[in-house]
Amino acid sequence: MFRRVFLCVIGVMAFVGWMGAAQAQLTIDIIGGSGATLPISVVSFGNEPATPGTISEIVGDDLTRSGRFRLVNASQVSPRPSNAAGVNAATFRSLGADAAVVGEIKQVSQDKMEVRFALVDTVRQQTLLVKAYSISPRQIRATAHKIADLVYEKLTGEPGIFSTRIAYITQQGKQYQLNIADADGHNPQRVVTSRAPLISPRFSPDGDRIAYVSFENQKPVVYVQSLRDGVRTASARFRGSNSAPAWTPDGRELAVTLSRDGGSQLFIVPSEGGNAARRLMSSSGIDTEAMFMPDGKSLLFTSDRGGTPQIYRLWLNDSRIERVTYDGSYNVSPRPLPNGEGMVFVQRNEGRFQIATMDFQTRQVLVLTQGPMDESPTVSPNGRYVLYTSLVDGRNVLSAVSVDGTIRQRIGALTEQVREPAWGPLL
Repeated sequence: MFRRVFLCVIGVMAFVGWMGAAQAQLTIDIIGGSGATLPISVVSFGNEPATPGTISEIVGDDLTRSGRFRLVNASQVSPRPSNAAGVNAATFRSLGADAAVVGEIKQVSQDKMEVRFALVDTVRQQTLLVKAYSISPRQIRATAHKIADLVYEKLTGEPGIFSTRIAYITQQGKQYQLNIADADGHNPQRVVTSRAPLISPRFSPDGDRIAYVSFENQKPVVYVQSLRDGVRTASARFRGSNSAPAWTPDGRELAVTLSRDGGSQLFIVPSEGGNAARRLMSSSGIDTEAMFMPDGKSLLFTSDRGGTPQIYRLWLNDSRIERVTYDGSYNVSPRPLPNGEGMVFVQRNEGRFQIATMDFQTRQVLVLTQGPMDESPTVSPNGRYVLYTSLVDGRNVLSAVSVDGTIRQRIGALTEQVREPAWGPLL
């Protein structure tokens, strides 16, 4: 957040074993939803064990969590269909299901199984999808997320985001951790642990690296770390403050905020580090929180050059600068929508920090959350949801809201303070 960009805290970082299991697993509770949901049955797959965490259960949980679907119980259907040919459309329609997901698991060898599934439109009585995967037992969750992605996209026309990952910072006492988890909060992995603050994680466009800011050297330094082998590089370690990294769309460079020349200004640096730094513009104010638009032709940033923190847009071809926000005295943390037609940002209204969206063409602003302290928004790669931090009962937790404000979720993580979420790309 804008007010923390120049925070300086002294600490010492200690790396742990690469990608160690994180201590807390996120849990997701839907606390609000849209009335326009599609009724669908996800039938227990043939030969599926009667234990929690099965493929059909994960698929059903994913679809429900999206807020776009309502599960219809089909446990009483007999015989239980395991392929498209076995689906009696009239039976499922009598239960109120407009679609059905069915499947079967076959054990091929000790460490290999085949998963087949089908999606059937019970209204039109059409088979919409049939697909098979050859997987190992450890790939069950990933396969379930892939199936949910395919079902979601086929029925909504939008890419599913169940196979994506999220990053977030946890704090417990004086220890900070940068974690990465599946989009549903499962499979948390610890990337970095530190006695000094960690902030601003950002996935690279290909999802293989993550940039973040560490205060381990008694000042903020921008690092880029590989998520494959744990190797990290200091991408911005200049004199003064180095903060607020944002990837260029091609993943080769980062926009960062540097104070090396006095003040706090925006620069472009190579992601692999070095001494090169190209200044983007000059102003007498604080320029920070850059985020590239999807086409790479412009970027959004926060600046107080007009007297109060507001959001501006820099056009890279001619260095033209346009002020974007005018309502209120505090608008920060711009996050472009993937389609380039608008942004998500933080707005202060009567002392409450809230998540809002703006349509660039109409300049219409929609406030999505109630506050009092909602910050650090990050947008899902399909542009449908916003993940952010909120203050609940004196504790920072992750929350999510759809970009139209109709679907709300709260994401908890045991006793830790959770901050600075970042949503990874579609893989």
